Amino acid sequence: MKNRRLLFVLLLIIGAALVLDLGTGTVTIPPGQVLTILLGHAPDRPSWQTIILLFRLPKAITAAAAGAALALSGLMMQTLFRNPLAGPSVLGISSGASLGVALVVLGADLSRRGARLIEGLGTGGNLALVMASALGAVLVLATILVAARFVDNVMTLLIIGLLGGFAINAVVSVLIHFSRPELVQAYLSWTFGSFGNVTWREMRIFLPVILLFGLLSLLVGKPLNGLLLGETYARSMGLGYLSVRLVVIGLTAVLVGSVTAYCGPVAFIGIAVPHLARAAAATSDHRFLLPVSAGLGAVVALGADILAQLPGSATVLPLNAVTALIGSPVIIWFIFRRQRLQRDFF
Repeated sequence: MKNRRLLFVLLLIIGAALVLDLGTGTVTIPPGQVLTILLGHAPDRPSWQTIILLFRLPKAITAAAAGAALALSGLMMQTLFRNPLAGPSVLGISSGASLGVALVVLGADLSRRGARLIEGLGTGGNLALVMASALGAVLVLATILVAARFVDNVMTLLIIGLLGGFAINAVVSVLIHFSRPELVQAYLSWTFGSFGNVTWREMRIFLPVILLFGLLSLLVGKPLNGLLLGETYARSMGLGYLSVRLVVIGLTAVLVGSVTAYCGPVAFIGIAVPHLARAAAATSDHRFLLPVSAGLGAVVALGADILAQLPGSATVLPLNAVTALIGSPVIIWFIFRRQRLQRDFF
């Protein structure tokens, strides 16, 4: 009963954050008018309907979907590696996804034929970004898992992931060095992160991918509970450890790769939100933690989008700057909380 109540409250908060996000921007729209437009009625000003339905609604939907996807990915990574600081960005998954996008955006400049191909693809070009981003994420994560077979220390594995991320960023730097300034500027703007790059046309690809693999992620709660207790215990339960690990890799790679391709490498949400979910749910049961993480991820992403727009101002902050300001205190709070619990225990 408590679990259902928490999920219901999360849905209400998501709805309120969605309405507030739709009304925030250069032109402020009252929440009542936002609801009027969403219900299909005419607002006081016709221009408000165009602003919300054409521009702000796809951005808000993208924020909620991306936040949920990153939160789910972060929780699965933390459980898989049994490391509370694990996440797509820390272990180099986002770096691999960024390399895939860089090869498409910047690498196309090395070939005029490739550049014409990307420009002529339209929505298919974005599909190419999604595929390249997901492939880069899969390759990096697979490399980390191979290294995990030969490394027993979790911190050593974490260092390998960080060093791999640095190496990938070095390759991206080389691509930037040999690319045209306008393409470099486009790539750098992409790295700042934004939920406003997805139009209704692109939503036909982005949203179904996130919904499908997000729903599949909700089905791995029981296997994740087994992994939480260790590989030996999972196998004693008859759980195929290798198959579960591959499923988690695939789900994480596609979710992170899709979000990174369309929104840029959005940081901190995948690391911070799972800790908020554990604190809110007060349980380690992933059958409940997964939907709570998804809901909180949507709330945090919508909140970050609202703050990035600086309500009442025409200035828009880089999304990653806002998520870092939100996520860093959460991580610091978790570290101090864990240290205090260990001190009280001993």
